[in-house]
Amino acid sequence: MSALDWIVVGGYFFVMLAIGVWSKTRVENVADFFTARGRVPWWLSGISHHMSGYSAIMFVTFAAVAYDYGVTVYFWWALTIGLGIGIGAFLFAPRWNRLRAKHGVNSPLAYLAVRYNLPTQQVLAYSGAALKVVDIAAKWVAIAVLLQGFADIPLVWGIGLTGICTMFYVTFGGLWADVLTDFGQFVIQAVAGFAMLFAVLAHLGGVSSLWTMWGDLPEGHGDPVAGDVTTGLLLAFLLVKTFEYNGGMWNLAQRYMSAPSGSRARKSALLSSALWLVWPFILFVPMIAAPLIVPGLDNAEDSYIRLAQELLPSGFIGLLLAGFFSHTMAMVASDSNVITAVITRDLAPVLVPRVRRMTQRAQLLFARVTTVAFVTASMTLALFSDPDGFIMTVVVSIVAATMGPISIPLMLGLLPWFKRTGPLAAIVSWAGGLAVWSYLYWGVGDASEAATVGFPVLTSLVLYVGIGLLRPEADEGRDALVDSLGSDPTDEERLALEREFLADPDKGGEPETTTASR
Repeated sequence: MSALDWIVVGGYFFVMLAIGVWSKTRVENVADFFTARGRVPWWLSGISHHMSGYSAIMFVTFAAVAYDYGVTVYFWWALTIGLGIGIGAFLFAPRWNRLRAKHGVNSPLAYLAVRYNLPTQQVLAYSGAALKVVDIAAKWVAIAVLLQGFADIPLVWGIGLTGICTMFYVTFGGLWADVLTDFGQFVIQAVAGFAMLFAVLAHLGGVSSLWTMWGDLPEGHGDPVAGDVTTGLLLAFLLVKTFEYNGGMWNLAQRYMSAPSGSRARKSALLSSALWLVWPFILFVPMIAAPLIVPGLDNAEDSYIRLAQELLPSGFIGLLLAGFFSHTMAMVASDSNVITAVITRDLAPVLVPRVRRMTQRAQLLFARVTTVAFVTASMTLALFSDPDGFIMTVVVSIVAATMGPISIPLMLGLLPWFKRTGPLAAIVSWAGGLAVWSYLYWGVGDASEAATVGFPVLTSLVLYVGIGLLRPEADEGRDALVDSLGSDPTDEERLALEREFLADPDKGGEPETTTASR
């Protein structure tokens, strides 16, 4: 890397820190810290929702899949996410927003204690938080691998550098810092992505290579299903991603909650869906074409690095690396914020009841300390992991496979068709899905990826629906909660909630339990 590249990377880090400092001025309490109190414009919420699904993993592990197997990586990953978010725009997005707007909910899991019961909320919170630590550790490893490839920086230093910078700006700025970073990421990614696309097309002979290169690529590179990807895996991913990207991945539920209203949350989801259907394909074209430019690589995970070093001029490699940082840091910041919300609002008050009685200032300090602790834990796991194969194992065999059982009770609990489904169905579906995953992951040595990803979520879905039908658990408070999510609050309801919050600041912004249960 040249001096100009390092200047670009240094400028990026300076901007990130400035965002954190500026965002701190907009955070007065935990409601601002976790959901920006619904003041994020719908278009910014939509862009943030879209960008929160990226990390450096795309340019390491997914680049390797594109190098080895071609366009299939778009179909099993980006396409399934885009379609899933489009479905969720009508089923889930408005309802997440109305939890905040009508009931003051600042954590995606806060409503579960009313919707089911406290034990259900706690098992979903603990299992989801543990999963997120592993997931974020994979993100740290991915960005460190890229740093090592571009600049020969040791993995330990790469993990430490990105982790500490991320910890700084999200700890100060909360969700505002997160969504503004996502927007910056969107701009950087657009410039760097188009620069790489144009460089590849110029090298291959112009725009016409978009439709002529397929005959020169290795056999099967143009097939939607190739390598380990099967039609069953595509369908399994579509099911999992529909739940995961509409709130099962808790940080994405926050994006819907931060929009001004339920109808605008739907618009933000539709924007995110459209971006997922179009933009990843533009990013994948250079990765798919890489065998024609840097053939014969022993390690396909280095393909994007070698492509950039081969084609991009001085300065653009720094911009590309800044984009990699931006991907990973934005996603980690997003996850850190929501995990902090879950710990601060749902876990800690159960273990230490006096946390619930903290003033707003004390709860905000507690949230920031929790953010530091979560990022530190994920960095520690990354430092002690073996980077060879760790990323793909986490992304597919652990996160994608276990996200379904954790998210089924959380997501379906929002819908009116399942309002008579109670805590028994929630707990059994969660436990059954994770038991099937454990058996396939550890007990069956040769289980396919389609089975590992698909069977746990299908098991949870069948158990949740089946038990709900066979043993309905009617509850007046539960019915009222679910029914209330069918429409945006009136101006009177919105003002009443705001007055309740402002009237008792020592509650730390926690009207969700009392209001939601009325």
